[in-house]
Amino acid sequence: MIPFSVLDLAPVTEGSNAAQAFANTLDLARRAERLGYGRYWLAEHHNMPGIASAATAVLIGHVAGGTSTIRVGAGGIMLPNHAPLQVAEQFGTLASLYPGRIDLGLGRAPGTDHATARALRRYFDSAEAFPQDVSELLSYFEPATDSQPVRAVPGAGIEVPVWLLGSSLFSARLAATMGLPFAFASHFAPDQMDEAVALYRRDFRPSRRLSAPYAMLGINVVAADSDAQARRLFTTQQQSFINLRRGRPGLIPPPIDNIENYWTPTEKFGVERALACAVVGDANTVRDGLAAFVARHRPDELMVTANVFDHEARCRSFAMVAEVRQQLAAA
Repeated sequence: MIPFSVLDLAPVTEGSNAAQAFANTLDLARRAERLGYGRYWLAEHHNMPGIASAATAVLIGHVAGGTSTIRVGAGGIMLPNHAPLQVAEQFGTLASLYPGRIDLGLGRAPGTDHATARALRRYFDSAEAFPQDVSELLSYFEPATDSQPVRAVPGAGIEVPVWLLGSSLFSARLAATMGLPFAFASHFAPDQMDEAVALYRRDFRPSRRLSAPYAMLGINVVAADSDAQARRLFTTQQQSFINLRRGRPGLIPPPIDNIENYWTPTEKFGVERALACAVVGDANTVRDGLAAFVARHRPDELMVTANVFDHEARCRSFAMVAEVRQQLAAA
């Protein structure tokens, strides 16, 4: 069975705060490490009250410092918001502190709304230069030369695995051209998943960093003792998507008994399409759903995410998924 990893957004639930979200993130990361998950990634978002992972590199350091073996990384850093040199310095620092455990995933979106992207100062000037910025960033991780006027300190000569993230053919094509591993955001934008992965694998050019294509797919998985209980827990994610599309992003809401009373038919169609890559149910439902997803799409790795209101229920969901993976591996 392929590796399973965890994507966390450090959710801030109603009645809670960022400090509690960070404590929950570290607790989940420690549990994920014990459960055998391969990676624990955090994603850059801004101006979203329910997501506390804006200072992504800082939070990665917190998680890496509180764990021992699991890889910790960014899924991802939205590169157009940052100078490539600064990102190289940040992740060179992390990789120096936690050697062999840091991943750097790069995305092209702003990770926020237009007003906030403008407040970040850099995005609108840099989005079109994303391929050039990726190349510049990669160059800072190469061993420095005496004639090199600018170098990342630390960063130069440090091995930091770099991934490209995306939900489109653009990112797939760029990852293939540059010979980098590719992670597709199928957990919230699955429309071009199959086409993008096929293009990536077909056009992949081996590089010093990667000899063969490696594709990871995101998937929402909520596991509980019964299908009905899991579906109720999943209404937290469904509400969050609706609230975002209504222009009212807020704290992560508790689950509700009847999602049909919350959304309009149009909203239901949009949310179900965005969250089409989801497996929700008891252990048997999750096992069958994950087995079918892997058999159909053939990812090299799965990045599992679960936006569940109650922390213990969220941790239990990840524990059940880890057990399902063991069953699938044994089978």
